[in-house]
Amino acid sequence: MNLPNRLSIMRVIMVPIFMIAVVLPESLIPDTWSRIIGAAIFILTALTDMLDGMIARRCNMITDFGKFIDPLADKFMVFGAMLAILYKYEYIRPVFIWVALIVIFRELAITSMRLIVSSNAGVVIAAAWLGKVKTVTQILCIITILLEPVLIPDTSPLYDLHLFTWITMAAMTIMTIWSGIDYMKSYWQFIDPTK
Repeated sequence: MNLPNRLSIMRVIMVPIFMIAVVLPESLIPDTWSRIIGAAIFILTALTDMLDGMIARRCNMITDFGKFIDPLADKFMVFGAMLAILYKYEYIRPVFIWVALIVIFRELAITSMRLIVSSNAGVVIAAAWLGKVKTVTQILCIITILLEPVLIPDTSPLYDLHLFTWITMAAMTIMTIWSGIDYMKSYWQFIDPTK
């Protein structure tokens, strides 16, 4: 159990803690503190995602378990955050539910495709730059949803618009679809529908 794998496991453990911090009712924790604590945990979780891969590559600590747990922890992190946001914040729910479905569908489709291509063709699908940009937009969107109401004063005309939330949500959706199509186009040749 090397350091990168420990960081990935820590990321999995932090997901339910993050979710609890976000979904607790205001009678137990004020909304502002819920958002700040949730964002802090999520940022720390996202940093472990960046660190574990960097350490594994630099120190030659890449393991089969790491190849399994790292992407799984990433999915847990994003899916858990989206579920908590959908549960707690009604003002974005009518749009965010569709955004979350697009993200979840894309992640599951590409993960399934990676498994099939890897087992059938022996090709390991590396993360493309579009996939990395997609991950950054997902992280930025979640942090923006949590912190925008905290950072913009309630006296500002921007407060009720949630402008940055909508912008990052749009960016995340575009990058999710674009990167998904890019992966499909690049690796569809390795999928044999007759098998």
